[in-house]
Amino acid sequence: MTQWPWEPAAATGIGSLPGTDIVDAVQQVLGELSGLPHLPELPARGPGADLIGRGAGLLTSLPVELYAGQWRIAAHTGKDLRRTRDLMERDLDALTEAADGYTGPLKVQAPGPWTLAASLDLPIGGRVLHDHGAVADLAASLADGLRNHVTDVARRVPGATVILQVDEPSVPAVLAGTVPTESGLRTLRSVAASTVESVWRDLVREVAVPVVFHCCAANPPLRLFQAAGATAVSMDITLAAGTTQALDELGALLDAGVGLFAGVVPTRGGRPSSVAAADAVSGLWRRLGFPAEQASRQVVVTPTCGLAGATPAYARAALAACAEAARRIEDPVQPRV
Repeated sequence: MTQWPWEPAAATGIGSLPGTDIVDAVQQVLGELSGLPHLPELPARGPGADLIGRGAGLLTSLPVELYAGQWRIAAHTGKDLRRTRDLMERDLDALTEAADGYTGPLKVQAPGPWTLAASLDLPIGGRVLHDHGAVADLAASLADGLRNHVTDVARRVPGATVILQVDEPSVPAVLAGTVPTESGLRTLRSVAASTVESVWRDLVREVAVPVVFHCCAANPPLRLFQAAGATAVSMDITLAAGTTQALDELGALLDAGVGLFAGVVPTRGGRPSSVAAADAVSGLWRRLGFPAEQASRQVVVTPTCGLAGATPAYARAALAACAEAARRIEDPVQPRV
């Protein structure tokens, strides 16, 4: 039987939360998601706390800078990169203190190589994705930086089993050839699926911890995630499980023992419902024909995407709803209130 690096009835967040207080955010995550907490991201703090700046700050021997509001490869380390790395250091310090004595799985997140390549500019202009050699250098630098990052987290929280979530929101566009050029008048040519998979496979091998590939687009490349060595995939199942093809791909992936981080709790709206979230997972599980008791072991309940755009009260309620939904999946006899 497959052993996943989390206990049954697990729930976690995608990554981002509203606000600017990292100490409060870490304490909130550890309190609401005690079975599978994650290092929160707070993009409201500005440049360097955003998805791309945060990931670019992990690159080794490849400095970055902000130019006209856009992150690009730089000649040397400057104030923008120092700020980015200082924010990460503060986050890790807060985690180290709050998670003292913690034992169990602990998730960290970072943008993947294809999303970075589609978002970062070259020094001479244009996306890194346009230059095959630059993509290779970026991918190698990111893999090295992520290995250092997960090693640092494991050192700071020695009782934790570190899980790395690789965020690839741009990969469907990379595969389809719809990433726009700098002018927006054209698009960059598509990248072969075999190349995308090979880069991911090298990253998984380099970091040497369980990797969750996340993509909340309607068409995540599930087969490529599996071929690259994913321990789990993270997706918005309210979007991505609506077609027969998507269900077939997801069913094959789950049958092979890959875990599912099921995005079911909305990122905003009225009060989030743990009952509706649990029903969404259980309904999908029945459609796929898997044993009901397997769901609580193989599935981790999450919001549909990051919560940076939510109010603080809603974000806290959403995380609590994820945790309660996971318990309902394990014990469906609970009162439906």
